[in-house]
Amino acid sequence: MTSSLLPTYARADLAFERGDGAWLTTTTGERFLDFGGGIAVASLGYSHPHLTAALIEQGGKLWHTSNLFEIPQAERLARRLVEASFADYVFFTNSGAEAVEGAIKTARKYQSVSGHPEKFHAITFEGAFHGRTLATIAAGGNPKYIDGFGPKVEGFDPVPFGDVEAVKASIGPQTGAILVEPIQGEGGIRVPAPDFLRALRDLCDRHGLLLIFDEVQTGVGRTGKLFAYELFGVAPDIMAIAKGIGGGFPLGAFLTTREAGKGMTVGTHGTTFGGNPLATSIGDAVLDIVLAPGFIEHVALMGLKLKQSLAELKDRHPGVIAEIRGEGLMQGIAVRVPVNEFAVAARAEKILVIPAGENVARLLPPLIIGEEEIAEAIKRLDSACLRIERERDRRVGMEASVNGTPA
Repeated sequence: MTSSLLPTYARADLAFERGDGAWLTTTTGERFLDFGGGIAVASLGYSHPHLTAALIEQGGKLWHTSNLFEIPQAERLARRLVEASFADYVFFTNSGAEAVEGAIKTARKYQSVSGHPEKFHAITFEGAFHGRTLATIAAGGNPKYIDGFGPKVEGFDPVPFGDVEAVKASIGPQTGAILVEPIQGEGGIRVPAPDFLRALRDLCDRHGLLLIFDEVQTGVGRTGKLFAYELFGVAPDIMAIAKGIGGGFPLGAFLTTREAGKGMTVGTHGTTFGGNPLATSIGDAVLDIVLAPGFIEHVALMGLKLKQSLAELKDRHPGVIAEIRGEGLMQGIAVRVPVNEFAVAARAEKILVIPAGENVARLLPPLIIGEEEIAEAIKRLDSACLRIERERDRRVGMEASVNGTPA
C-alpha cells in the first residue's frame, strides 16, 4: 500500500505494537530487544508503570494551558533540574532541535546586551549533529543535511572535533560562543580527550565567550552521570537537553546560568506547547526514577558491564568489529562492514541498534536494563557477527568459483 507519509525516511519493514521494559513486540508478534531506545529517547524503557501513572493522572486533569499562565508542573520540573545542575533557569521546548535553537539565541542575545552584537558567531565541530532546523543544520555543518535548502544560516564556524589549536585559531572578533556535544552521538560515539572540554572552558573564560553543551543525547543519565559534563568536570553556561527527559514523550529544554540568560527577558523567546502540564508531569516522573538513590550508579555499572562484554565480542570477531567506544549506556561498535549491513544482521537476530557516522552502530538501551538483558544482547550481537562472517565466506567462495581459484 502506498504511504501518505512524506518519503524522507528509509524505514525498516517493521512496525511495533507494544513495548515492555527493554523489549518491543511487532504487529506480527515478534519480540525484539531494543538497544536503540528510540535513539536514546526511551530512557526508562517501555510501559514503565510510574510514567504511565503520571500520564494517566495528568491526562485526566489538564493537558495544556499555554505559557500565558503559570504552570505548576513546569515550575516543579525546572526547580529540580536547576537543583541537580549548574543552571539557574530552564526554558522548556518540544524537541532537541528547539532546545539547541534556544541555546543559540540565548548566547547571541547575551553578547548583544553585553554591548557586542557583532559576536553572534559560534565555533562548532565537524561530525556534530544538533537538529534539523535551518539553524541547527548549519551548526552541524553536514552537507547531506544542508544541500538544497538555500543559503546556509550565517554564524557557525566548524573546526575538527577535539582540536584545541583549531579552536584557538578560529576565535575572532565575531566569536561569541562555542557549541559542542560532550560526546558526539550521530557523529559516531566520539569521546574527546579528557582535557578537551576543560580547554574549551578556559578559552571561553579568557575570551568572554559562552560555552554551550548539546546534551540532547548524552543527558539525563545516559553516560552514567546525570549529565555528561560531570564526567569531564566542566560546567557549561548553557545546555540543551531532550530525548531522555521525556522518556518517550516529546519534551526538551535549555538550561542557563543567570548571567548567560540575562538577555532573555519578556518577549524575547516563546513557545506554544513547550512546558505544558502533561509534558512536564511526565518529565517530573522521569526524574523521580533517575534521581532515586542508586539509579545513576546502576547505569554506570551496567555501562561498564556492557563495554567489557562488547570488548570480548570484538576479540571474538575482529574481522567484523574494529573498535568499541563510549561512556555508560552510550556505546558504539565501529564495524569493518557497512554499518547498515550490521544493523540488518542484528535485526535478523531480533536486536535493534542505531547506525551512526564513522561506520558505527550505536547502542542506546533503556537505562533500566540489567545484566540479563546485557547478556542476551551480547548473545544476539554474537549471532549477528557470525551471520555476517558466514555471508562473507559465502561471497568469497562464490567469487573464487567464478574466477576458478581456490577459496
